[in-house]
Amino acid sequence: MAELKRYDNRLGVWGWLGGGRWGIERYAYILHRLTGLGILSYFLLHIVVTSLRAKGIYLWTEGGFFHQPIFKVGEYLVFSAFAYHAFNGVRLILVELGFAVGKPFEPVYPYKTSLSVQRPLFIVMMILAAIFLAAGTIEFLGLVE
Repeated sequence: MAELKRYDNRLGVWGWLGGGRWGIERYAYILHRLTGLGILSYFLLHIVVTSLRAKGIYLWTEGGFFHQPIFKVGEYLVFSAFAYHAFNGVRLILVELGFAVGKPFEPVYPYKTSLSVQRPLFIVMMILAAIFLAAGTIEFLGLVE
């Protein structure tokens, strides 16, 4: 039986974040991962806080621990992360399903790229995320009744 070669990850976190050219797609990739981790952290904190209710500890009641201004800012950051992560996720789903890559073709030099379709899709999704974020910001600041 042949022995499998083992390749160590010597890059650590940089291998997770970096690893390629630094175009807008790379920044979108990094931000998508970071917002996903942020939303996961919020979700886990939310489970802990709501489970404390079983012990009679209510942290979110009026004047409670979570009504301090720093948590309002955190709430807005979670909303911002959700807006970006959701719309970028829809874009990624469309790409994975083949709607944003065009018809398959034989890879003959000079190679064609699907960036002419994917970048406009990215821009449209980020505009939609910005509109969603602007509406949430107006609501967050209490500018509408």
